[in-house]
Amino acid sequence: MKLDLKELYEKENELLEKTVILNGWVRNHRKQKEFGFIDFYDGTCFKTLQIVYTNKLTNFEEITKIRIGSSIEVKGKLIKSIGSGQSIEVEAEDVTLLGDSPEDYPMQPKRHTREFLRSLAYLRPRVNLFQAVFRVRSVAAFAIHKYFNENGYLYVHTPLITSNDGEGAGDMFQVTTLDLEKINGKEIDYKKDFFGKRTNLTVTGQLEGETFALAFKKIYTFGPTFRAENSHTQTHAAEFWMIEPEIAFCDLNGDMDVMEDMLKYVVKYVLENCQDEMNFFDKFVENGLIEKLKKLINSKFTRITHEEVITILKNAPVKWEFTPEYGEDIAKEHEKYITEYFDGPVFITNWPKDIKAFYMKLNDDGKTVAAVDLEVPGAGELMGGSQREENYENLITRMKEMNVPDKDLDWYLNLRKFGGCVHSGFGMGFERLLIYITGVENIRDVIPYPRTPGNCEF
Repeated sequence: MKLDLKELYEKENELLEKTVILNGWVRNHRKQKEFGFIDFYDGTCFKTLQIVYTNKLTNFEEITKIRIGSSIEVKGKLIKSIGSGQSIEVEAEDVTLLGDSPEDYPMQPKRHTREFLRSLAYLRPRVNLFQAVFRVRSVAAFAIHKYFNENGYLYVHTPLITSNDGEGAGDMFQVTTLDLEKINGKEIDYKKDFFGKRTNLTVTGQLEGETFALAFKKIYTFGPTFRAENSHTQTHAAEFWMIEPEIAFCDLNGDMDVMEDMLKYVVKYVLENCQDEMNFFDKFVENGLIEKLKKLINSKFTRITHEEVITILKNAPVKWEFTPEYGEDIAKEHEKYITEYFDGPVFITNWPKDIKAFYMKLNDDGKTVAAVDLEVPGAGELMGGSQREENYENLITRMKEMNVPDKDLDWYLNLRKFGGCVHSGFGMGFERLLIYITGVENIRDVIPYPRTPGNCEF
């Protein structure tokens, strides 16, 4: 009976004393004179399985020469283990080498630095840490789709190549088929380019997402986005994945309801469906991680304005590295303090308009916009959203104030003319969520092949 390791562990009681066939890889191999132990895994679950073999096997000598990293097929009886460290093991009847691995195989059973493992990103999924990280990544992605599907959202694939700068920041990768080596400083004629105009890799699917929200009421996007930002921090990458819901007939309060509900759902789903992986993270990566995540699930998120936050920070008995000021952004140290102050996640609303994007709803005070950032303990900002400006004239005015050209955004403006309505949305960087859930603090270690300044390997 050929099985995956996941299936074997799920049915271990009914499979005891039965012969099973397994295909997978050798993580460790301990050889004795008359017997040996193979630490076996196949990637279908986080657990490994001990394979015991003895010199009663006709190919005993061949088996002892099987090296770490090799792929093998094992046939044997599943039995209760009499040794410590595992409840079951396989008593091998036959072990066949399928794919050899040399002595200098890099993923030997010892501690490797994460920097070293990044240099071998094509092999690092084989080690425990990344077996856990990338399974959690898969399960969390499924949970996100599951949440929105269960709540009636349409999944929209917004374009990766775009002619607009959705954030108005300008940090975009240009897409072209022109031979850049032959331009020699001359002005570029984009009419000769593939799309007939300047195009870029998208920084957000939001603007196109809004068009679908005003047709389907509730939509979400979940896909790669790109930022040509020369940042070398642990939380920035040039290519990353974003979750961006857009909801018609929804104001800022409704937006926050969805943000809180979705986050709790995804975290709860991961805790329930990745117990082995989460226990590993809790033990070896961030002590108290599971307790932190359970506390988030059971928390009622605080809602407070930006002005109120600045007042709390100014009255705090703390010597700040960056002095908090009304009308300005807050720093990491401020985010940390405010979540500790309220002992849980905090929604900060009504931000100064001058530090937020052009599409956000202008509040009646004329100074702030209906924007929100979610700050969570230990990670800081996890999500950002806003009520979108539905008033045509106000949006035109904001675009002029922020020097956002409207010539290529007439379609976006027309949404306000053709049956527009109050609508809201938010964005969450998927990798930032994974950093929070796993405790693995560097974005380069929660994405399979990180793209950062100076690095585009594999």
